[in-house]
Amino acid sequence: MDKIIILTGDAAETLEVFYPYQRLLEAGYEVHIAAPEKKTLQFVVHDFVDGFDTYTEKLGHTLAADVAFRDVNPADYLALVVPGGRAPEYIRNDEDAQRIVRYFFETNAPVAALCHGPMLLAAAGVLKGGRISSAYPALKLDVELAGGIFENGAAVVDGNLVSGRAWPDHPEWMREFMKLLDDARVQSRPVEAVTTA
Repeated sequence: MDKIIILTGDAAETLEVFYPYQRLLEAGYEVHIAAPEKKTLQFVVHDFVDGFDTYTEKLGHTLAADVAFRDVNPADYLALVVPGGRAPEYIRNDEDAQRIVRYFFETNAPVAALCHGPMLLAAAGVLKGGRISSAYPALKLDVELAGGIFENGAAVVDGNLVSGRAWPDHPEWMREFMKLLDDARVQSRPVEAVTTA
C-alpha cells in the first residue's frame, strides 16, 4: 500500500488535517501524521466572521502523531501534505521538517500545501525560482520574499505542487492533488515485461 505523510503539529487547523487525512485513507493510501514529537496533537478551528479583519480561533480536535520528524525516511512515502493553521509557524524551524520537504521537491514527488503550509515550504527553500504558490492571502508577502509567485486560487498547480488558500478550497485543492497522486502511483509501478512466443 502506498504511504503518504502529513507534516503538522499543535495548533494546526483541524479541518485542514482531517480532510486530507480521511480523503486519502478513503482512496486506499496509508497515511502517517508526522510532528516534532510522537504525541497527541491539539488542533484548532479557524473561522471567518464578516467585518473581522482576520480569522477567529477555537480549540479543535486532537489526533495522535505516528512519527517524529527526525525518524521520517521520506523515501518511504509517495507524497507529502502540509496543512495550515498555526503549526507551520513553528514547524518551519525544524531542520528535519525542512529536510523532508526538500526531498519531495528534489524527487518531484506530489506535494499538497494549504493555507499557512507554504511557510514551511518557504523555510525549506523550495519556493525559489518562480514556483507558483497559493497560500492564505495574508502570506502573499512571505511567498514572494521566499522567491515564489503568489496566485490567489483554490487549487494552484505548479509541477509537483498543489496549493490552496484555506479549508474552503478543499474540494478543488484535493481534486487536483488526487490527479497528481494517480500519476505518481502509475509511475511508481514496475513495468510488466512483455514476452513473445
